[in-house]
Amino acid sequence: MLAILLAHALAALVAPAAVRVVGRNAFYPLALVPLVSLGWVIAGWNDVQQVSYAWAPTINLSLQLRFDSLATVMSALVLGIGALVLAYCARYFDDDEPKLGSFAAWLVAFAGAMFGLVTSDNMLLLFVFWEITTVLSFLLVGHNSDSAAGRRAALQALLVTGAGGLAMLGGIVVLGQTYGSYLLSDILAAEAPGGIAVQVGLVLVLIGALSKSAVVPLHFWLPGAMAAPTPVSAYLHAAAMVKAGVYLIARLAPAFAEEPVWRPLVLTLGVASMLLGGLRAMQVTDLKLVLAFGTVSQLGFLVTMVGIGTPAAALAGIALVVAHALFKGCLFLVVGIIDHGAGTRTIGELSGLGRRAPALMIISVLAAASMAGIPPLLGFVGKEAALGAVLDAEQFSTTGRLLLGAGLVLGLMLTTAYSARFLWGAFADKPGVQIPDWHPPKISLIGPPALLSLAGLGTGLAATWVDGLLAPYAESLPGALTGHLQLWHGFTVPLLLTVVAVGCGAVFFVLRDRFGESTTLLGNADRGYDAALRAMDRASLRMTGSVQRGSLPLNQAVILGTLVILPATVLALGTRTGVELRLWDRPLQLVIGAIMIAMALGATVLRNRLASVLVVGLTGYGCGVIFALHGAPDLALTQFLVETLTLVAFVLVLRAFPAEIGPEQQAGFQIGRAAIALAAGITVPVLAAFATAARSTEPIWERIPAAAYEFGGGKNAVNVLLVDMRAWDTLGEISVLLVAATGVASLVFRSRRFGLPPRAADAPNYNPGKVGWLPAGRLVDRRDRSMVLQITTRLVFPTMMVLSVYFFFSGHNAPGGGFAGGLIAGLALVLRYLAGGQYELGEALPVDAGHLLGAGLILAAGTATVPLLFGAPPLHSVILEATLPVLGHVKLVTSLFFDLGVYLIVVGLVLDVLRSLGARLDDELVQS
Repeated sequence: MLAILLAHALAALVAPAAVRVVGRNAFYPLALVPLVSLGWVIAGWNDVQQVSYAWAPTINLSLQLRFDSLATVMSALVLGIGALVLAYCARYFDDDEPKLGSFAAWLVAFAGAMFGLVTSDNMLLLFVFWEITTVLSFLLVGHNSDSAAGRRAALQALLVTGAGGLAMLGGIVVLGQTYGSYLLSDILAAEAPGGIAVQVGLVLVLIGALSKSAVVPLHFWLPGAMAAPTPVSAYLHAAAMVKAGVYLIARLAPAFAEEPVWRPLVLTLGVASMLLGGLRAMQVTDLKLVLAFGTVSQLGFLVTMVGIGTPAAALAGIALVVAHALFKGCLFLVVGIIDHGAGTRTIGELSGLGRRAPALMIISVLAAASMAGIPPLLGFVGKEAALGAVLDAEQFSTTGRLLLGAGLVLGLMLTTAYSARFLWGAFADKPGVQIPDWHPPKISLIGPPALLSLAGLGTGLAATWVDGLLAPYAESLPGALTGHLQLWHGFTVPLLLTVVAVGCGAVFFVLRDRFGESTTLLGNADRGYDAALRAMDRASLRMTGSVQRGSLPLNQAVILGTLVILPATVLALGTRTGVELRLWDRPLQLVIGAIMIAMALGATVLRNRLASVLVVGLTGYGCGVIFALHGAPDLALTQFLVETLTLVAFVLVLRAFPAEIGPEQQAGFQIGRAAIALAAGITVPVLAAFATAARSTEPIWERIPAAAYEFGGGKNAVNVLLVDMRAWDTLGEISVLLVAATGVASLVFRSRRFGLPPRAADAPNYNPGKVGWLPAGRLVDRRDRSMVLQITTRLVFPTMMVLSVYFFFSGHNAPGGGFAGGLIAGLALVLRYLAGGQYELGEALPVDAGHLLGAGLILAAGTATVPLLFGAPPLHSVILEATLPVLGHVKLVTSLFFDLGVYLIVVGLVLDVLRSLGARLDDELVQS
């Protein structure tokens, strides 16, 4: 299973390059990935397999996959239809299609993500794959980014399914904590604890499932998503993505179908979707929309059947899932062929295609007949089983069975009607309608829908064989499986209901013009979505306008006031005893603290901007001294370096401001601001004291030094924490740093980063005959040139770079590390910049800052994920020791490469800041 996921990930990575090399034909080898994976699924059909990789087991984060009967069926659909759709793309698109390589990558990645979703045993891992499909759906639906309709549809699908996913995450956490396990296998095997927590968790999970499967009232995103290319509609919105919610309901039904909130919610909304979707399918005139609203209707049918929670209904439901994937995937691909060949898919503009494309019509007739439940197609087999399961469901009263059965039969009438309307709209001769120009499709384009259509016929004829494949899932539900899939059950009540549904559906088709374009709940839902967005926009504007009025003091007052009020309220309601507060451990701390307080007060009265920045910096240096006095040299070193770099950034920016604060900007003493500052200053140490007093067990820091050496192979506990034991935190932090650097560059450069920094040879006054050790030093105007600074730079820069490398390599066992080493290298670059200007910066490091940032993040993330390939947890360190000539005994810990990524990101960040706040600002000051 893990190999299949990795194969799809690799195929997605190489897809853009493959499309650039061989064009659209690259879809054929890409289709082999899901096709070969399908072979593995078929070979292990219904064999229960499990894969588990420990990640963070103490917080239930593990890579745990489980392959069972339900996962087998869903995987076969995802991979099989995925292979056919990829093959279809090879002839559907032209070589000059924009962003075709990206499209291919997203489609292959989606197949892999869906496979991961249906095989995930850990609910948190399932949620990760769930959201990956949401993001990939957004990219695929919005493939044509030039289309306003495509962009709107993609954003709508993202917001609706993403919001449902967040609700589902809350439900997953509630269920996981209630059951004491996040594994689906454990939850399905456990006895339901009951209680309000389970009910709330179930409702939240069902919201996510119903939004994903476009069930009323969260259905409206699916018709809008028809702006996507046809292969996307055929795959995501017929066979794969919309089945995720159906799958989740089918997965949870064995454990939760008897819960009070389950059936009323699932069955009511399922039947409502079936009826309203069928009604809208009779009103729209775009063939693709007919199928889209038909999909909403069919998804309601599927959700209803798998949600009933009986073995017979589960068997019928899973059979209908297979049938729907076959006939709806086929029909969407047919619509793509019609759109290509005729140049339109509007019913009122199509006429005579049945005579001009008989093979395509036969394919469509078989698929539409399966959708309508006509024998001997698989759709008929599943529908018969579904009606029988509803009539025999002992869990419902007689009235309940009659109401549910009546709703399904009425939905099946509409299904027959819109199936016939699709065939008539696509292929019939219509009086007064001009026959469009027709470009016959090639066999390679018509092959995938033909295979799907024939599969629907073949599986219907071989219903008994299909029953043997699908029955293991149904048998996993409580109770005995009394019914089986058969093509002929004899003259039964379900057969009579089928005849009634088909007959009345034919009447509905004859009266199709009576349906019109009337407004329905389904039609209004899209308007409701727009109204909801407008309401949220207005609310956010009012809220933002009330607390953020462009006043920095007001914003700070709100933030600091919240910091003071909320903790104080909580402490007042439930305080703890045993709080101890020592003002100092040694007199020197008191001296340093007094200096820091004096500097902070000085910053409030000084009128010179540079002086204010310097005294604020002294408070930071004082904090570093306190770290050193407490025996934390790493923290002290980092604090000193960060404070120095921050001071430099402030100085670079202050060049664009007047030296003194003008009289009009000066403010006298304000009691409100002083009160907030005093309250915030008191709150922080009080919270620290209470937090320390709340500790009731052995402090974890007592174990860290031994654990650092045992697991991370280093004596410097701080650095080992950063690059090994808590490296995920560091990975998140450096990602934030990269985003911050990108934001700064975007604000300063406005459009994009300038590539490589300019070098001395690029300067207008460059003289190649006068090049010294600082090539750009002579380019600085004599009035601004400091010979002392330049000579000092010549002496100090090499030393700083050597010290930077030393700190990087020694950090695992002594103070230092990638962060400290990167900061020292950054300060060395600052020194070169101050001595020689922006051209000297290019001479010191002629590298694009963005490339350094990207390389550092890739290296750090790669170090995190590579251990997974060898069955080890992410970021698992390997210790290599050897005795080498000259070097002697060498010990290498692989977390060093993660630290190298940190080093590169810090250097890239400093370079980015110097180029944006330094060199770029230089140019603007000169121009002004």
